[in-house]
Amino acid sequence: MPAIELSGVSKRYGDVTALTDLNITVDEGEIYGFLGPNGAGKSTAINILLDFVRPTTGSATILGYDAQADSQAIRQRIGVLPEGFSVYDRLTARKHVEFAIDSKNATNDPDALLDRVGIPEAADRKAGGFSTGMRQRLGLAIALVGDPEMLLLDEPSSGLDPNGAREMRSILTEEANRGTTVFFSSHILGQVEAICDHAGILQNGTLVAEDSIDALREATDATTTLTVTLDAVTDDAVAAANAIPGVSEVSVDASDLVVRTGDASKTDVLDAIESTGATVQDFATEDASLDDVFSAYTTEEMPA
Repeated sequence: MPAIELSGVSKRYGDVTALTDLNITVDEGEIYGFLGPNGAGKSTAINILLDFVRPTTGSATILGYDAQADSQAIRQRIGVLPEGFSVYDRLTARKHVEFAIDSKNATNDPDALLDRVGIPEAADRKAGGFSTGMRQRLGLAIALVGDPEMLLLDEPSSGLDPNGAREMRSILTEEANRGTTVFFSSHILGQVEAICDHAGILQNGTLVAEDSIDALREATDATTTLTVTLDAVTDDAVAAANAIPGVSEVSVDASDLVVRTGDASKTDVLDAIESTGATVQDFATEDASLDDVFSAYTTEEMPA
């Protein structure tokens, strides 16, 4: 049974179409990254899953429950961190978590949850004075109440410093390892690249790509950089690398030959360089980043 299934979901607001025939399936225990530029429709899709918005056409299910008909049953089984999570200014962090525990009839220790998200010292402070990052941590603690079967997070790293973002990734990975499904949207592509099993890219309300990160890279023209350290860089070595099909650019950086490739075999490039008499002392590769992949899908005309 899929943990999330969006089938033919479209959403129109008058003459404006926010989503068009959206089909997404997320397996249980998977970490799924939902990507797209601002206004692409990510939040609309999440709001449909949470029954904040009704689809114009199509259906949505979470953990086998209909997102509209069974929203109350779903809320008891999932943890949610909405974008722009709001706090009750006069309540302490502990009171926020205790309220969530009571509403779910859960048995979690609020202090243990606050410790897990990195704000144990703020347990008795009123949340109105929290920074954006502290509010996000508090929101995550609330989302973790009841040991949910799924976490549904909208921009969870918003406002977090690098250490906070790293701790967030660690918690999400731990949750996935215990079987929790994690579905989150993010514009911080490094977060998605670091922990996601699969990712979907939304553009103008349409899902333009969905696959593993590696497969998404392979399907675009995003390039890999091969840096080859030679005993001496020669014109023949440069020409040999340039002659390999799939090589898009060759440049020289001191004793390094920097080769940008699309689908060219790295072995073919190295063999061609060595055939000129050059000695390869070392080499390193760097795959296209998710930023490159994202840019390719959202700014170029991708093949069907």
